[in-house]
Amino acid sequence: MLFNSYEFIFLFLPITFLIYFYLNHKKLTIASKIFLVSSSLFFYSWWNIIYLPLILSSMIINFFIGVAISKVVKSAKKANKLYVLNKKILLGIGILFNISLIGYFKYSNFFIENFNIATSSNIGLLNLTLPLAISFFTFQQVAYLVDSYRSDIEEYSFLNYSLFVTFFPQLIAGPIVHHKEMMPQFENMKNTIINHKNIALALFIFSIGLFKKVVIADTFAVFANAGFNTEIALHFFEAWATSLSYTAQLYFDFSGYTDMAIGLALMLGIKFPNNFDRPYLSISFVDFWNRWHITLSKWIRDYIYIPLGGNRKGLLFQSKNILISMGIGGLWHGASWTFVIWGLYHGIFIVLYHAMKKVKYFDFLEKTPKWIKILIIFHLISISWILFRADNISQFYEILNGIFFSEATFTVN
Repeated sequence: MLFNSYEFIFLFLPITFLIYFYLNHKKLTIASKIFLVSSSLFFYSWWNIIYLPLILSSMIINFFIGVAISKVVKSAKKANKLYVLNKKILLGIGILFNISLIGYFKYSNFFIENFNIATSSNIGLLNLTLPLAISFFTFQQVAYLVDSYRSDIEEYSFLNYSLFVTFFPQLIAGPIVHHKEMMPQFENMKNTIINHKNIALALFIFSIGLFKKVVIADTFAVFANAGFNTEIALHFFEAWATSLSYTAQLYFDFSGYTDMAIGLALMLGIKFPNNFDRPYLSISFVDFWNRWHITLSKWIRDYIYIPLGGNRKGLLFQSKNILISMGIGGLWHGASWTFVIWGLYHGIFIVLYHAMKKVKYFDFLEKTPKWIKILIIFHLISISWILFRADNISQFYEILNGIFFSEATFTVN
């Protein structure tokens, strides 16, 4: 069930809205949460009910590991070596479980294919159907475990935790929301009462997102798909049209869906963090990742880059940590080398930015007119989106060849 589908807009959403606030109006807070969790699981199951046990088992295991970590943190003395060891073991078990889960369902074919190539083996592919939203609810639950380890949160209610994971506005495509950001809002009684200003604003935001997705993104998708799906070599204008169409499609599709999620959550009294901030006006790749999929950028920074050491050991180690973080971020998007290379492509430009800050040429870049920097970064980002969308490296090369090396062709009647 998609946010822009008729069954969602005209059936699921109004029914969920009315019953949720009716139960809260009757002071049936627990019942309202149970209903919202049940509705969210129904929303998830609409696509394929066979994967309902997957998200349920994932929630149960992560919840109890998080509770165990919280109890160790609460009861043990922090100077005790056993305390530190128990925390690390529990966190390690939780992270290993989540990596194994997403690794099996999302990356098994990718690993088998590469193993077969490396060893000349012929192991059969599993060809599993990718479970809906597994990337998002896995990252969200890993963050919950790490935050429990850091003593940032304590959650002993499985109902609250289930609501945190399954809340339908953010379940499918984010934004990636932290427990400490969302769950206190459900405990605030003001948010259980219908707020007409919130609803008006929510409908406005949702409508903007719907317009972005259905009108703008889907229109550009026609031109982008035509270019990527063709079997003939693209000429200059065709290659540029394909590239720029996909650049526009991806932004309006993803930001539109995020706007709809933010609007839906606000209808139910919950405020989500902003996830996009005019990313195509960025003046560097660092600036871009502060504007594009902001919640993912923060997740990668807080749970991969900083634990790896961040920038604490000099430029060389910082560069290594950036490339590892962006490579993992690329792989998170999809099980293909094109996604890994896409992540490393962005990582290289981020590394170059930090390296140039330490040399005299950075002053020259700082004085470069802003519009020139925006234009350069926009086209470098657009090239990366070709890699992101391409089925393989060969297709990426063919389109890139059309952009830079083919001759412009004109038809004269």
